[in-house]
Amino acid sequence: MKKQHTIIKGTLYLTIAGFISRIIGFFYRIFLSHTIGAEGMGIYQLIFPIYILCFSLTVSGIHTGISRFTSAQMASNNKNGALKVLLAGLILAVLPSIFVSYLIYSNASYIAYHFLNEVRCIDLLKIISLSVPFGAIHTCINGYYYGIKKAEIPAISQLIEQIVRVLSVYVIYLVLMEKGLPITPAIAAIGIVIGEIASVLFTTTFILLQTNLPLTFKIVNRIPLTYFKNIFTLSLPLTANRVVITLLQSIEAVLIPIQLRKYGLSSSNSLSIYGILTGMSLPLILFPSTFTNSLSVMLLPDVAEAQASSNMNRIRHTSKVTIQYCLILGILCTGIFLSFGYDIGNIIFNNNLSGEFIITLAWICPFLYLSTTLNSILHGLGKTTTTFIHSLLSILIRILFIVLCVPRFGIQGYLWGLLIGQLVMTLLNYIVLNKYIPITISLYTWIVKPVEILCIAICFGVYTNILLNKLPFSFDLLNVTISCACTTVIYLVMLNWIKLFPVRNTQ
Repeated sequence: MKKQHTIIKGTLYLTIAGFISRIIGFFYRIFLSHTIGAEGMGIYQLIFPIYILCFSLTVSGIHTGISRFTSAQMASNNKNGALKVLLAGLILAVLPSIFVSYLIYSNASYIAYHFLNEVRCIDLLKIISLSVPFGAIHTCINGYYYGIKKAEIPAISQLIEQIVRVLSVYVIYLVLMEKGLPITPAIAAIGIVIGEIASVLFTTTFILLQTNLPLTFKIVNRIPLTYFKNIFTLSLPLTANRVVITLLQSIEAVLIPIQLRKYGLSSSNSLSIYGILTGMSLPLILFPSTFTNSLSVMLLPDVAEAQASSNMNRIRHTSKVTIQYCLILGILCTGIFLSFGYDIGNIIFNNNLSGEFIITLAWICPFLYLSTTLNSILHGLGKTTTTFIHSLLSILIRILFIVLCVPRFGIQGYLWGLLIGQLVMTLLNYIVLNKYIPITISLYTWIVKPVEILCIAICFGVYTNILLNKLPFSFDLLNVTISCACTTVIYLVMLNWIKLFPVRNTQ
């Protein structure tokens, strides 16, 4: 019970923080879409594969290692050992991050010209390179707090980072407007750097206040080499896997505008469509994954701990409940995006194309949310190579569709690849998990019944929207929000009424 309460509590903290951050992010993206335009959004989104690659190289695997080994030290009630794990991880992550930051900054022109194929990315690459060391520091500290089961600290740091980022960009925008200077995507890149610095200041201040500062520096000289070895050994395959995946994602991102030009679009239109898809529609589809992402963070150490104690029943129950909740959420989101996606995209971003993308991507929701948690469970079981192969196959499918279908069918060809790739990865993850821990799934109870209930809920939601639109004082965004809320409430109430929610294990 205590373990489950820890997972629920941590998931709740992260979900609330993630939800608030994404709400802020939505308004931020609306602001950016009107400030720098769809083409500017496309240019801004092009730098993110490089940004993510930097973190994959420097801290992604180490973050997991810190979380896992910190949890092991705390299980032995060794707080100093847990702090040593953090310090070892920081040393392993920060030094390479400074080097990578220098490489990106000094080679920004080459990367922009020869890889991104967009000269306007040079300044953006130089700016975001400065954020890499700061990101490495706060990511390591967050890994430590996940390990000691205090998810509220990473949750608060996430909020601080987002709020500071948005406010700083808005202030820069006001200054530029006042001076009559042009507004470019560089303001968004500057916001990333300032947000990372704010997050580092918060997390480092908090951990130093919690620990004895002289003792902390004393411990640095007494970190056993085995700590470095353990973190490095665990993080190396994870880092290698993520670097390969990120490189392929980078190729994917660069190929989309290039193949769209082969379809017959101009360079400007290609970047605009890419910006609409990745900067407007996809973030909206990913919004509900706040819950599944938070759950995944808390699942990994819990599953690893249960496996270490050979408690297979606990892993089975956790996996079963997780799958059912993800299906419930995914089915709901598919229905909402299919019914209201066009209106949402048009109202929020003032862009019809974003609404069309949302409707097409709605089908991905159950598989997208489910694959996130299945990946985390398999990572907790030590199946990192398996999940890597599945992710690799999914990306290769998407790239294949970009190369073969986008020149013939436009961006729609990529959306097909996105759906098929995600479906394949989710099914493979489930098959592997089911072989390791057999899980009985009732298709009628877990899928058919929720879909039937969703149809009823959508009817109420659509009817509510029609009534609201007829009011003389109606407001489009409020109408859609109320209609979506009505659909969600009826769906959840009916699910609870017929007792379809998973029952928590009391053992």
